[in-house]
Amino acid sequence: MKRQLLILAGMIGASAPAAAQSLTGAGATFPNPIYTKWFDAYHKKTGIQINYQSIGSGGGIRQYTEETVDFGATDGPMNQSQIQAVAGNVLHVPAVLGAVVVTYNLPSLGGTQLKFDGNLLVDIFMGRVSRWNDRKIAALNPGVKLPNMDLIVVHRSDGSGTTYVFTDYLNKFSREWKDKVGYATSVDWPVGLGGKGNEGVT
Repeated sequence: MKRQLLILAGMIGASAPAAAQSLTGAGATFPNPIYTKWFDAYHKKTGIQINYQSIGSGGGIRQYTEETVDFGATDGPMNQSQIQAVAGNVLHVPAVLGAVVVTYNLPSLGGTQLKFDGNLLVDIFMGRVSRWNDRKIAALNPGVKLPNMDLIVVHRSDGSGTTYVFTDYLNKFSREWKDKVGYATSVDWPVGLGGKGNEGVT
């Protein structure tokens, strides 16, 4: 089967050879829940089984490049060097749309929602803000009783489309981030603990 498809954070209808009874894919974890439903419906309609490994965008690009899967999925598009590494054509097809947000775990605040802006996020992920009661957090959240405790950053350790989207935002917002860290599915994070997959950071 000629490999000429890379899925961009979504599924497309792809015609399989008449003899094919299964397809194998790998990549982004974010769209996996909807993939599961789509692939099950597709199997019931066509008899073709689609097996998908939810291993992260970086893993999807790698396995697609190594020709161990029929298709890959990534939240961030492949760059030119990645495309050139593929023996065949690459087609990006957007199919799933989602948002990336920063979450936090402070049970002591109850239902109070904290506010963050781009400057604060850069300071947090550069390691300059490392306590929850830092004056920069307090300035954006007047009247909120912030705990005097460490702010522990957690990020993906594997190649991740979520990382691509988030670092792309910081890259566009901050010249310092652009010069020192940049954006990609995997970056050299200045601070934080790495976890594999969405499950590893929630």
